[in-house]
Amino acid sequence: MRKFSFQYKASERFYYYRGRFLHLCIHALLHFRLLFRWVGCALVLGSVLGVIGAEFVKAINWSTKFRNTHLWCYGLLPIGGLLIVFLYRIMHDKHDKGTNIILASLRSEAQIPVQVAPLIFISTIITHFCGGSAGREGAALQLGGSLGNTFATLLHMREKDKHILILCGMSAAFSAIFRTPVAAAVFAMEVGCVGTMQYAALVPCVVSSLTASYIAAKLGLPQEKYEISSIPELSPITAFQTLLLGICCAALSIIFCVILHRTEHFIKKHLKNQYLRILTISMILICMGLLFRTQDFYGTGAHVIERAIEGKTVWYACFIKMIFTAVTLGGGFKGGEIVPSFYIGATAGCLFGQIVGLSPSLCAAAGMAALFCGVTNCPLTSLLISAELFRQECIPYCMLVLAVSYLLSGYYGLYREQQFYYSKFTDHHIHHKTRE
Repeated sequence: MRKFSFQYKASERFYYYRGRFLHLCIHALLHFRLLFRWVGCALVLGSVLGVIGAEFVKAINWSTKFRNTHLWCYGLLPIGGLLIVFLYRIMHDKHDKGTNIILASLRSEAQIPVQVAPLIFISTIITHFCGGSAGREGAALQLGGSLGNTFATLLHMREKDKHILILCGMSAAFSAIFRTPVAAAVFAMEVGCVGTMQYAALVPCVVSSLTASYIAAKLGLPQEKYEISSIPELSPITAFQTLLLGICCAALSIIFCVILHRTEHFIKKHLKNQYLRILTISMILICMGLLFRTQDFYGTGAHVIERAIEGKTVWYACFIKMIFTAVTLGGGFKGGEIVPSFYIGATAGCLFGQIVGLSPSLCAAAGMAALFCGVTNCPLTSLLISAELFRQECIPYCMLVLAVSYLLSGYYGLYREQQFYYSKFTDHHIHHKTRE
């Protein structure tokens, strides 16, 4: 009887462990199937957006060089503006919400129109050719999000899987255009919901970001690196000075966001006709350029950022750039706000370093990262951008200035559809959008 009982228990254990083993094998196969599926989709999206992103940056660089050597291009601002409005009208997208519609689509609160990608590609190049003060990342996020959404629709994916491909496309486009693949992979997951990250999108975002950066490099797009002239040893005094820089950058990020949103509201309220609006804004931009007698506030201002990293700037650069960018984007021209935030942070940081006696080059680099963090509410992305753009020795300074800027910038931000899920000040859940 005991022998039979022992044999029965042994047989029971055998079937139990066999069942467990089969269960684990099935789960492993399902996970590998999911891995290969996301890797395949990410490789395709990354390759496509790597080509598109590289050509987009080349077109903007060519437009900038041509404009700088042919000053009559600034006189085309009214024509370029009218063309942008006309293009959005004929494509039935006259109520364009820009990057906000991409972020809203991640919560299934909006659908991304198919025409978003070609419209933002063409209109951003027109803006830069004529001299509008704007960046490139607005086009990156809209290009990537739109193509990711289109790809998911063609594959008849579920809504949740579609969200992952939108994030995947955003990472790929951001990586191709800025050549910061590590930060780009994290940015797409971090920007939509402050306080949470969609880790389900980690594999596709990483693969698509690295693929897009690789393709862009093969197509001749160099990776941007800034050389900081001097980095002092971190001490109580330099740490205190860096903390003060973080406070200043947080204040500037709030001011920049408020100016952007209020200017847009004001212009749309008093100039309801889109054609009249963009004509008026074009003339204002031309007059402002003639007033300051410089090209430094038009376009991306990349050369001004480089000068600031070298320790050279004028005291009013960051404030005037805010106005130029707010008028450009509020009036209906297309582009992004992140490169202007780099400009503002670099020039403000350089000025701060000159005033307090801390390395202006280091302060310009830290200011770039801090302004980006303050306006996007993405501290992890900001730290990774610092690591990719600057020397490793400046990371402790960047960490400190980013932490202060993130905390004190409050619930202000560039994107109205950005959600705050956790408080910045206490450990509790909240649920509201950015302030204006």
